[in-house]
Amino acid sequence: MEIKVLGTGCAGCKALYETVKRVVAETGIAAEVIKEEDLLKIIAYNVMSLPALVVDGKVVSKGKSLSAAEVKALLTK
Repeated sequence: MEIKVLGTGCAGCKALYETVKRVVAETGIAAEVIKEEDLLKIIAYNVMSLPALVVDGKVVSKGKSLSAAEVKALLTK
């Protein structure tokens, strides 16, 4: 599984990245977690609200910071 946190470096983006890393470690999900800060690559996902979460190429959340429980629900469904 490839998980990308899209964000330009704001506090919400950093918090989501840390939350995703923690959830992946706690659940043992085999995943690569990437923080994407390149604006052109972010725009390629057609995302205008940050932070955004992309799982295996699909945008699953945008414009809000997620709790650990919300991240876990998105990654395990």
